[in-house]
Amino acid sequence: MNRKILVLLLGLMLFLILPSLAFAQVQVRVRIIEASNAGPSIDPALRDVHDQLGSLFNFSSYRLLRDVNLNLAGNRPVEVPVHAGRSMEVTLVGEYGKMVELRIKITREGLPVLNTQVRLSSGRTILIGGPRHGGGVLIFALSAKF
Repeated sequence: MNRKILVLLLGLMLFLILPSLAFAQVQVRVRIIEASNAGPSIDPALRDVHDQLGSLFNFSSYRLLRDVNLNLAGNRPVEVPVHAGRSMEVTLVGEYGKMVELRIKITREGLPVLNTQVRLSSGRTILIGGPRHGGGVLIFALSAKF
């Protein structure tokens, strides 16, 4: 009986440890963008995603508020401060060939605002429309390298 319990405990420990070891590290770039209709301007740092922004969102001005590079390992969330009282948590939850799956959680004063998962291939950027901010909204641009 003791042997069965020991084997069961060892199996449970391996089950908990191995998934995090199976993931490689993934570099994720998170850009926090303020979008509004306060004049026709585009931040030069956003030229690479300007076409995507224009095709998905109906704003005339895009300004980069924050640009953060993260090193993610499996199932280990990394928190990114967004703005006063708001934060974003990014977690690598899976790898599927040439794609990674990320969980994105945005909170405001500790309460969930957004909880979603996205799949992203290396070198690609995905845009997520976020909460209201000033006279516009926040947009999150996420890209990965692996």
